[in-house]
Amino acid sequence: MRTMGRRTFDKKFGSALVESLPTGPGIYLFHDAERGVLYVGKAKNLRRRLQTYRNASRRRVHRKMRTLVREASRLEVRPQASEREALLEENALIRALKPPYNVDGAFAFLYPAVGIGRKDGYALLCFSTKPEAYAELELHWFGTFRSRPRAKKAFDALVELLALIGHLGKRTQLPSHESVRGSRLVGLRQLSREFDEDMARFLAGEDCALLATLSTALLEKPRARRDAARVEECLRLLDGFYEGDTRKLRLALTRLGRTDTYVPQDERDALFILARFELDVPDQSA
Repeated sequence: MRTMGRRTFDKKFGSALVESLPTGPGIYLFHDAERGVLYVGKAKNLRRRLQTYRNASRRRVHRKMRTLVREASRLEVRPQASEREALLEENALIRALKPPYNVDGAFAFLYPAVGIGRKDGYALLCFSTKPEAYAELELHWFGTFRSRPRAKKAFDALVELLALIGHLGKRTQLPSHESVRGSRLVGLRQLSREFDEDMARFLAGEDCALLATLSTALLEKPRARRDAARVEECLRLLDGFYEGDTRKLRLALTRLGRTDTYVPQDERDALFILARFELDVPDQSA
């Protein structure tokens, strides 16, 4: 007996559609009545993947599938030469169309970067999704990073620890810069330049010697010793950011023979796709 979901699928897209599909990789697009795209998906096996939509049950895990079948008026299928090409095409379409039922990749413009540098006696650190707005400060940028919350927590933890070592400057005293919503620029005085290289290597995903450098310097600060629990929490946040974000980005860049430290927002996801297939290793994106 056909399920309600199968009857709806067959009525809208045809009962013979699934069997007519190839068993290779491809992408599929659910369109609404106004010819807008509701969702873009990727499949290693198009026939098998669309069969799951046709057979979607009332289980919670199938809720999104049932919703798409119910709301869509047309289903478009585009076979691809390989899974790699399917992933790249899916990523490009999601970025361009921003379908309402796609989340991953649709908001690449929110991927943040971290910049560091020196100017007017300040050691500068910046967190922003718009690095170009700070061009006059000539910062060295790292990223972009897919997890904005994790990157922001790590940035704030780094600033908090450095402020126990150096002196955090007032915003009004920092070098002239544009105010960008959602960004944060901080400046520290009396911060030894020995931190510069360690921070650069940490943010580039090359090593995490910065954590040891910070720990050693903080041992000499009474304020840090009094709030040892918070210091340890900040160090853990930084360690998690290194393992989950900066190191993974470095691995992806290295696989593609790149030595740079910054990847624009609209290139970041495609970079991980290309790196995954370069050496046929598990996907390292987060």
